[in-house]
Amino acid sequence: MKFSDMAERQIRRAQAEGQFDNLKGAGKPLDMAGDGSADAIGFRIMAEAGALPREIELRKAVEAQTRILHAAPDEETRRQAMKMLADLQLRLDIEQEARRRFYG
Repeated sequence: MKFSDMAERQIRRAQAEGQFDNLKGAGKPLDMAGDGSADAIGFRIMAEAGALPREIELRKAVEAQTRILHAAPDEETRRQAMKMLADLQLRLDIEQEARRRFYG
């Protein structure tokens, strides 16, 4: 069974159970802020619900680690920051590739 069929079944079931009743913004068009892609919209909706995907958490961690790297006062601290940044970037790349394969 295709993922889209399973998702559609879950959506219809949730509708029948009334899980979409009284949601914030019900009956209004989706806010297409950002690049307007389905991924961006999905990530935004999950973030508003307090359920950030691992990929987004890793992006934030990469950004934070990059700031730490730029502020490193000495060579040893810089080397450790670079090692951590490389690890986070690899994890992010793996998450992104897994998502591409899943939806591809």
